[in-house]
Amino acid sequence: MTHASDASAPADDLGQRLLALLAAGDVDGALQAGLMEFEIQPDAERHVPLRQAQDRLRQAWAARDRHRTRQARLARLAAEREARRRIPAAPAMVADRAPPALPPAAAAALARARAKAGGGHAS
Repeated sequence: MTHASDASAPADDLGQRLLALLAAGDVDGALQAGLMEFEIQPDAERHVPLRQAQDRLRQAWAARDRHRTRQARLARLAAEREARRRIPAAPAMVADRAPPALPPAAAAALARARAKAGGGHAS
């Protein structure tokens, strides 16, 4: 015949083992023994240190993930910035290419100005 206390005995044993590992400072051992998978009952006052350890580890892992995400973002931005620096600026005018054509009104005004300037020097 099994009693309710018999079913919780393995959980109590694991809880005690986890508490002993944490008290000894062996967080790695507690993790390997199942600290993060251990379900703590809300009324189990003796397991408060386990809950606190779980919370601290979750916060630390979340902070590590945020840091890694930030570092990856900064590396990507630096690479993009470096790629923009390496693109050569387009020269203002290439010797093989003719200058862009003037609009017709500007070309006519330039022709009149050249004719007037040339006519004044011919006299």
